[in-house]
Amino acid sequence: MTASAPGSLLREVARLYTRAQRVVADCCRTTSTQCHLLTELGRSGPLPLSELGTRVSLEKSWVSRAVEAMAARGLVTKEPNPQDARSWLVTLTADGERTVRELNQTLDEHARQLLASLSERERAAVETSLLTLLNALREDAAANCCLPPPSPAAPREPTQDSKPCC
Repeated sequence: MTASAPGSLLREVARLYTRAQRVVADCCRTTSTQCHLLTELGRSGPLPLSELGTRVSLEKSWVSRAVEAMAARGLVTKEPNPQDARSWLVTLTADGERTVRELNQTLDEHARQLLASLSERERAAVETSLLTLLNALREDAAANCCLPPPSPAAPREPTQDSKPCC
């Protein structure tokens, strides 16, 4: 195996899995941008419009248009942010929460079917590997660029090697 093979393999797995998940999910009957925003809101809870854009790495204009379209469909609300009068707070509505829940169920079922094609031993090895990779990504500065710390009680201290990314 060459030095670049693990990186190529990981990128190929991520690319194919993401493509399959988009097809299976049918992007929750929204655009892929809206779907991405809905799932982030489902994961994080209400967010200021600017932070939502930062978390999904999209420009403010794209996020703003997508949020307006989702608000028109009743999936989110956009209200003045009580902590910052200059910004908007985006929150899932009950319909938005239901959409995210249905999307997650669909994606989880797809993953279950995909993993069902593996032997029990292979599934266990994949799960262990994914947990190891998840832990490594949670510690990776690039994967966490511009995101708040995981919990307010345990803020991350910048390391000597860490560099601002935005």
